[in-house]
Amino acid sequence: MQIIAGLGNPGKKYEKTRHNAGFIAVDALAEQYRSSWQSQKKFQALTSEIRGDILLKPLTLMNNSGISVQAALAYYKLLPRKLGLIKKDSDLSSVLTVIHDDKDLPLGEYRVATDSGSAGHKGVQSIIDHLKTKNFKRIRLGIASPYSTNTADFVLQKFSSEELKTLSETITAILDREEIGI
Repeated sequence: MQIIAGLGNPGKKYEKTRHNAGFIAVDALAEQYRSSWQSQKKFQALTSEIRGDILLKPLTLMNNSGISVQAALAYYKLLPRKLGLIKKDSDLSSVLTVIHDDKDLPLGEYRVATDSGSAGHKGVQSIIDHLKTKNFKRIRLGIASPYSTNTADFVLQKFSSEELKTLSETITAILDREEIGI
């Protein structure tokens, strides 16, 4: 079993924004497997089950994503423990995949990384802080455009229809190459 967390911000205001690329990716995955979303108050998230794996959309806002991810991993007993606490620097790469936007990669590109820092992504940093490790799988979806400006403003802008098409093609490539491992 693994948790596949797509990062984003909940609510209509944030739909189809660059910062919600992770939500868009897990929505595509759920749609591919015709799986529906369920509200899980215990995780402060939406979840969808595919072949025994759990898709997770944290509803805590991006910068607090670690709350939901930690709660889900704990509930499914996927966190290594030491004296009742989360074991620091645990290898969670086989049980946690995080899909998120990356402003440093061009739109249409992606990278798969394990055991890497947040590179300033506050949602990823929240997960690192809550889990006390950076050793989990990340799929970084490029959202950069040649017209990128202020980061905070840029990531909250909506994708154009052409950009959404490019993102969709990137997500399809990720799924076709089985980067997620479902």
